[in-house]
Amino acid sequence: MPAVDGELPLAEGFPAVTRDHWRELVAGVLRKAGRQDVAGAAAEEALATALGDGIVTRPLYTAEDTAPGPGLPGFAPFVRGGRPEGTSVAGWDVRQFHGDPDPRRVNEAVLADLENGVTSVWLAVGDAGVPVAELATALEGVLLDLAPVVLDAGAGFDAAARELLRIADERGLAPGAVLGVLGADPLGLAARGGDHAELTTRLWAAASLAARCHRDHPGLRALVVDALPYHEAGGSPAQELGCSLATGVAYLRELTRAGLPVDAALGQLEFRYAATTDQFLTIAKLRAARRLWARVAEASGAAPAAGAQRQHAVTSRVMMTRRDPWVNMLRTTVAALAAGAGGADAVTVLPFDEALGLPDAFARRIARNTSAILLAESHLGRVIDPAGGSWYVERLTDDLARAGWAWFQELERAGGQAAALRSGLVAERLSEEWARRGRRLASRREPITGVSEFANLAERLPERDPAPAVVGGGLPRVRGDEAFEALRARADAAEERPRVFLAALGPVAAHTARAGFAANLFQAAGIEPVHEPVSVAADTVAAAFEASGAAVACLCSSDALYAEQAAGVAAALKAAGARRVVLAGRPGEREAEYRAAGVDTFVFVGVDAVDVLSSLLDPVVEVPVTDVPVSDAPEVA
Repeated sequence: MPAVDGELPLAEGFPAVTRDHWRELVAGVLRKAGRQDVAGAAAEEALATALGDGIVTRPLYTAEDTAPGPGLPGFAPFVRGGRPEGTSVAGWDVRQFHGDPDPRRVNEAVLADLENGVTSVWLAVGDAGVPVAELATALEGVLLDLAPVVLDAGAGFDAAARELLRIADERGLAPGAVLGVLGADPLGLAARGGDHAELTTRLWAAASLAARCHRDHPGLRALVVDALPYHEAGGSPAQELGCSLATGVAYLRELTRAGLPVDAALGQLEFRYAATTDQFLTIAKLRAARRLWARVAEASGAAPAAGAQRQHAVTSRVMMTRRDPWVNMLRTTVAALAAGAGGADAVTVLPFDEALGLPDAFARRIARNTSAILLAESHLGRVIDPAGGSWYVERLTDDLARAGWAWFQELERAGGQAAALRSGLVAERLSEEWARRGRRLASRREPITGVSEFANLAERLPERDPAPAVVGGGLPRVRGDEAFEALRARADAAEERPRVFLAALGPVAAHTARAGFAANLFQAAGIEPVHEPVSVAADTVAAAFEASGAAVACLCSSDALYAEQAAGVAAALKAAGARRVVLAGRPGEREAEYRAAGVDTFVFVGVDAVDVLSSLLDPVVEVPVTDVPVSDAPEVA
């Protein structure tokens, strides 16, 4: 590196380092961990992580990892943002969701939000929220020319839109002054509800509404391209992208068929995506979505400026947990940060108690303050595309864009989004993806704090009023915690909480690691670990087990002590009446010996925890299958 203004070069005195040298160092570390078979490129591949969608993240990215140029903020292909200034002037639109059906309570909550940092309102209207006839009550005191209103009325979008426009007219507002999104999404409705009979009629109504907005209400967008139904059915980021593109293209065709110019039709769409705790995937997904939509706009003959995608990011419901809901505050903070860094125009942070029912005032305050802290204290909005230029982020954006485009092309070959939904293609692929992810969740390779890891058996869940029933019959709604929630529900339904006796062998130093692992694992199923006395042996374990009140026992110690004592202790536990005996650790070559002595199963890092824990509950808890919480809709065959 040459000197700058007479100063020493920054690299002065440091030896040149190559990728091959780095690989040698990695291989050395892996060999110490027992991996003698890796060297060169194989050492780097050993640290790679598969993300699904055929995307693999590597441990090291350099300038060699090229990706298409992202362009400049506000210019095609809009990877770096749809506006030159990004969110640096006023931050992103802080959009709060309200799903309470009581119009008076909604009005009180909406006004509180708008007075304390929220900049737009997202309202559930109709069967899943405020009755259309009560919309005026819910919006009393809301300045419709200052605070955009986003409607979510499902099949009643036309009636809800007409009522909003009537309210604005009654208040004497000029047609162009009303701001917001009218929320028509016929394909999203078909995806959620499975009803395709009225799809043609609803598409025509949505197109008519868009034409009216274009003609008379320039501050309104008529349609939403909602990718949440696909995310909430277990879809991957690439599937979310592909479905949103196919839906957007279907709406473009319908709008232009109704007489709107291409540029005007593009201006009638807002896209809605999920933001998750995987911050880099969220950032890359939003950047890739803008790039792909710009390509669609270009292929449609639109002016370059018209291809900027308007984005609304919502913190994922799939990641929200019912147990230990306070951890949801951390999840939504990371997701909101990722949404903002990814360039979303509007961000909705769902309240931490969303999975329990209707949120209270405290939860709504925390939700809106999450964006306030990121914007006003962390100044996240002042930096345009903060992740841009990172070799990793640029490559991930490109990989995700290619995977999303491939899925979009497959949907188009299948006849478009409507045909792919009707044929079951979308449901089948999303189900396959969720099954893949479900295996990671079940094995705790994708841990859920407070649920599959570090569960709190003594917690008292906050009580909330039930939320209105959601539309069902189409794609399922899944949650990451559902398998462990089912286990907890079984344990909670027992007359007495199930217990497991931790039969720790030898000194604390020998058993503490596996005893801690086992206790954490059992608590995930609502099973209380009993570790008293601290250490046992074959001649003392029977009395300790009987005193514990447990029906199941788990041996915890080092491999060396297992070889000396496990068989005798397991036999003593079975003789004392243990219904199941578990050993914490991989059995290795002694599995047959341990099983012959009475060990029924083994638990270790990567084991299918859901399967093992369910088998441990079987002999001590009997709960009808219908009493176990499942997804909001049946699984897709």
